Amino acid sequence: MQEYSDVHLLVGLGNPGRQYETSRHNVGFRVIDLLGRRWRIELTRQKHEGLLGEGRRQQHRIILLKPQTYMNRSGQSVRAAVQFYRVAPQRLLVIVDDFALELGRLRLRTQGSAGGHNGLEDIIAQLGEEFSRLRVGIGSARPGCAVAHVLGHFAPEEQPLVAGILERAADCAECWLRDGAACAMERFNRTPGEHAGEEQTESSPDD
Repeated sequence: MQEYSDVHLLVGLGNPGRQYETSRHNVGFRVIDLLGRRWRIELTRQKHEGLLGEGRRQQHRIILLKPQTYMNRSGQSVRAAVQFYRVAPQRLLVIVDDFALELGRLRLRTQGSAGGHNGLEDIIAQLGEEFSRLRVGIGSARPGCAVAHVLGHFAPEEQPLVAGILERAADCAECWLRDGAACAMERFNRTPGEHAGEEQTESSPDD
């Protein structure tokens, strides 16, 4: 039986390069950056084909990771970090964008398919489906415009919402770490005012 460590690995997916920094596809990177500021963890180390920072939070040893491989090869970086730090599946959280969810909606799951997301698909190919993934809604794309939508930037009228969306996603990640996935799903897999027991629809592709 494999021996796991006590490390929690939180991964944000995105594309490296200044032209993509504020694109919809890079909300995963931006949530990890926000967590780094909150927890005073600097992502300055180049390791496992990504930018990495290490610290402690709530008695947990934390690794924050932003793969620098481009989206469709994210699994290489994540697998390298998982193997090096001996991360248990339940201690891995991957944060991604999702255009099947309305802007600002969150969907946390502890396993499942990639739903068409190229980054998740590559991670699943490397590690299997049993790890937590937090999907951050970026709003729907027009038919035939998915790639342009995810690689594009938020519209001016959406900008006032973006900071709050990132904060809420970071809050969800903190809840996942502190209280566990079940509690985080109960609190964050619904919009404000929605009843906890209301049925949720499954999310799907973002690119």
